[in-house]
Amino acid sequence: MDQKLTGRKRVLYLLFVTVFLFVMVSPMLYMISASFMPESDLNHIPPRILPSAGTIKNYVAAFVQQPLLRYVFNSFVITIIAVVICITAGCMASYALTRTNIRFKTVFLLFVLTISLLPTITLINPIFKMYSKLGLLNTHIGLALIVSVLDLPMTIWFLTAVFKGIPVSFEESAKLDGANMFQMFFYIILPLLKASIFSISILVFIGAWNRFLLSQVLNQYEQYRTVVVGLTLYQTTHTIPFGVVAAAGMITVLPLMAMVLVFQKNILGGIMEGGVKE
Repeated sequence: MDQKLTGRKRVLYLLFVTVFLFVMVSPMLYMISASFMPESDLNHIPPRILPSAGTIKNYVAAFVQQPLLRYVFNSFVITIIAVVICITAGCMASYALTRTNIRFKTVFLLFVLTISLLPTITLINPIFKMYSKLGLLNTHIGLALIVSVLDLPMTIWFLTAVFKGIPVSFEESAKLDGANMFQMFFYIILPLLKASIFSISILVFIGAWNRFLLSQVLNQYEQYRTVVVGLTLYQTTHTIPFGVVAAAGMITVLPLMAMVLVFQKNILGGIMEGGVKE
């Protein structure tokens, strides 16, 4: 009886996982299919799931109608700068919070968490006014800076848990050999955190890549637009070229998909490491 019950539970579990994966993956699969569909298939009733005749015209139109390569380049530049700033500041802040006797550390972490919960739209107006006075509108560094600031709370919370899992004895031994705090940080602690730093870097990269509202408001000039903003520019007043938008969307998500597929073991390993505490 128990074996039959276990078997039923296993079947229900597999069924639930299958349905869940189908719901999650089916929009992406349809976008891939739509990117190769001619316009007649996209307007067909009932809707077609697979293209009757595959075509790459949508991909050609995606590059012809908008400077998509420029948008992709801008996104890469802004995202890489944001990752470097966020990881550098996050590592130093997390190390200081776990290895020094700073007062009100818990209050500071709660304050950081509170900031991360604020909707981006509530910050747009003051950020725009500040950037207009500082001359940071329509610049790579300006957008990268604010994106890194918004992703910094997540980085600090993640790395703080990781730092707590490293035994203090490592640093005590180095201190006996005459190492100062910066030497212990750069030569002892950081090499132990490669997997965790790599994982949070990927998460920050994905978050920065997909920032839409800030990118739309702060970088309005064509030469500084990001690719997520560029996707909205294919729509005209009367028509939406679904095939072209699907093709441009595939080009947008391909770097993220490739990164996750190639480095999935490192990402999972770093996340697991972040959950281990001393």
